[in-house]
Amino acid sequence: MGKNNRNGLTLVYTGNGKGKTTAAVGLAVRAVGRGFKVKMLQFIKSPERSYGEKSSLEKLGVDMIQLGTGFTWLKTPEEHREALKKAWPIARETVMSGEYDMVILDELNNALAIDRFPIDDVLPLHEVVDMIENKPEHVHLVITGRDAKQVIKEAADLVSVVDVEKHYYDEGIPAVKGIEL
Repeated sequence: MGKNNRNGLTLVYTGNGKGKTTAAVGLAVRAVGRGFKVKMLQFIKSPERSYGEKSSLEKLGVDMIQLGTGFTWLKTPEEHREALKKAWPIARETVMSGEYDMVILDELNNALAIDRFPIDDVLPLHEVVDMIENKPEHVHLVITGRDAKQVIKEAADLVSVVDVEKHYYDEGIPAVKGIEL
């Protein structure tokens, strides 16, 4: 586990509440302020849409790439499998290269939790755990998304569960520009 890599921590933000990506973006802002080189990769969000966090982080010099095809119910399993097949090697190489001080793998937990179609051949859980355990010791790794696998949580140095007590979605308010978008 990452306990031997005390210089570079593995942080997991999971749970059903809002704020997991926002927490990761906050870490990116803090890290850039300390002179760290940061990269953020998103596993579900598609480059076809624009996101406020991408605009902000790019202004700070943070590379941010959407590798997904959007929400799983909007695309076919084949489209998602192809996106994950391309995304995973990019993510693993980004972390293992040691080029970055912090790598954020946003929505990786969501991708690993897909159960509507098989994904283990394109995004193998054991390879993700191996990456966490063997990443360069200076790299801070941040993994976000709902439904974090137990083995991911066990390999992490910090696990924060963001819970929902009340959400405006329940009142029929859709995604809000500047909050979700």
